[in-house]
Amino acid sequence: MSTSTPKIILATDCGSTTTKAILIEQQESGEYRLVVRGEAPTTVEAPFEDVTKGVLNAVHEVEELSGRVFVDEDETIIRPEENGRGTDIYISTSSAGGGLQMMVSGVVKSMTAESAERAALGAGSIVMDVLASNDGRLAHEKIERIRRLRPDMILLSGGIDGGTTKHVVELAELIAAARPKPRLGSGYNLPVIYAGNNRAREEITGTLGELVDLTLVENLRPVLETENLGPARDKIHDLFMEHVMAQAPGYSKLMEWTDAPIMPTPGAVGAIMETIARKNNIDLVGVDIGGATTDVFSVFGGVFNRTVSANLGMSYSVSNVLAEAGFDNIMRWVPFDISEDDLRDRIGNKMIRPTTIPQTLEELIIEQAIAREALRLAFIQHKSFAVGLKGVQQERSISDAFEQKMSGATLVDMMSLNLLVGSGGALSHAPLRAQAMHMLIDGFEPEGVTRLAVDSIFMMPQLGVLSTVNEKAATDVFDKDCLIHLGTCLAPVGSGKAGREAVHVTGTSQGGREIDVRVNHGDMTLIPLDLDDSIRAHIQPARGFDMGEGNGKSVERLLHGGVVGLVIDARGRPLRLERGTADRIEKLNRWKFE
Repeated sequence: MSTSTPKIILATDCGSTTTKAILIEQQESGEYRLVVRGEAPTTVEAPFEDVTKGVLNAVHEVEELSGRVFVDEDETIIRPEENGRGTDIYISTSSAGGGLQMMVSGVVKSMTAESAERAALGAGSIVMDVLASNDGRLAHEKIERIRRLRPDMILLSGGIDGGTTKHVVELAELIAAARPKPRLGSGYNLPVIYAGNNRAREEITGTLGELVDLTLVENLRPVLETENLGPARDKIHDLFMEHVMAQAPGYSKLMEWTDAPIMPTPGAVGAIMETIARKNNIDLVGVDIGGATTDVFSVFGGVFNRTVSANLGMSYSVSNVLAEAGFDNIMRWVPFDISEDDLRDRIGNKMIRPTTIPQTLEELIIEQAIAREALRLAFIQHKSFAVGLKGVQQERSISDAFEQKMSGATLVDMMSLNLLVGSGGALSHAPLRAQAMHMLIDGFEPEGVTRLAVDSIFMMPQLGVLSTVNEKAATDVFDKDCLIHLGTCLAPVGSGKAGREAVHVTGTSQGGREIDVRVNHGDMTLIPLDLDDSIRAHIQPARGFDMGEGNGKSVERLLHGGVVGLVIDARGRPLRLERGTADRIEKLNRWKFE
């Protein structure tokens, strides 16, 4: 393997239904670019029961499209590249077989248990349940829950280093009493990671050592004011490879092929998000809206968070979006009237036929209305989870010297958000890019100045694992081939009288175009601005509106173009749109910028 200056890179993502392969090559300029992609059905289930069959089928499509050979007569990936055959690096991610499913536990639900959940989610797992000493459940209920869920792994945490050991040992005793069995395979013990009070290690080992495959790592919360998630996240990745993937059909063979550890697909997406935020020194939010779940990723001030909204999806769990959002919230995005029974029937049909796509414009509008609500609800959940450490004293003064401050304030600051990235079928495959931009603006309500983009063909997982091997290759392809820049949203925060001026934008684009636009409160305006163009703009919000410097204070900002352009959203923040308003349909039609 030549990882120092690889010229040919082959990467796959083994999804639950589809395995996707991409070929990346280094150009003469030294820049890495995507060449071709291929895909094939995932083959983790009967009759094949060998994930490598789907991988080879996807790679064979890449061979046909590129004219290169990557698979030898023994049906293995050829490495290194030589005389036009093979690849310098082969890497893969996976969420086949349901991905990584974990339970986490901690002494205090809002402190160590929450830190454990952040560590597990950041590693790319689906968190099946969170156990805590104070979660209100009786001991036998917790034991029954562990037995019934059969997770792939358990992360046990609790207590600060040197503190009391009683409660975390009690949690270990509950796990021991449950005698948990892993979801995949019966010939090995369930992996349990202990990342709690170092004083309790001996007792934890005595309680669990012979019943599970116990691993000890550094404490998640060594002191109250510090969160140390790295060691636990790294160990989750390692055990995912050693135990979970080793039991899935064909994965032992796939692990022999790859030049870097196989990463869970969501963990890999998180890795590329963290890499891009760090490399460009920006705050970003990413979302992947799928059929069953909606994943939200964020990096604010260098702190990474991921949440999984397990029942907010566009096919398998689409009925739950209706249940969570309510009929009125979905219908407020639909510029025509239909009955609640009709909407329920349409959504029910989508749930029982998850692979269908809208056949009429009316069906498309309804699906995109549902997507807006799924995005909105998932982001609300994310903001409530991406918070500062609870239990940490934030300030000291005479008034609070004897009072422990509970922080828990969200880290998500929409005014500082630089980039919002959307992926998943509803966004990446919207018939018009303007529709994707509209869904992102309506679902996330960006504030101030925010660039918006979508993942062209969902290659972020492969680029995430590639970033651990060759960061330049990953970021080159992410910037040039993965992201489709939709444009920029300019949104003043506040409210005023409808029809009164909310913001005045002036400036000259790089192409020499003069911009002088006034937008009234309650309106949205699209200004075409090419992808390679930008405007150094003077933005003057009216009284009652804020662009980041305070009420009515002007700002200077660089506004980037995109395939859609510059959208000035003066509908106010927070956005208030009620289904019952008489002018709802007129507003929705006026706001369209397709």
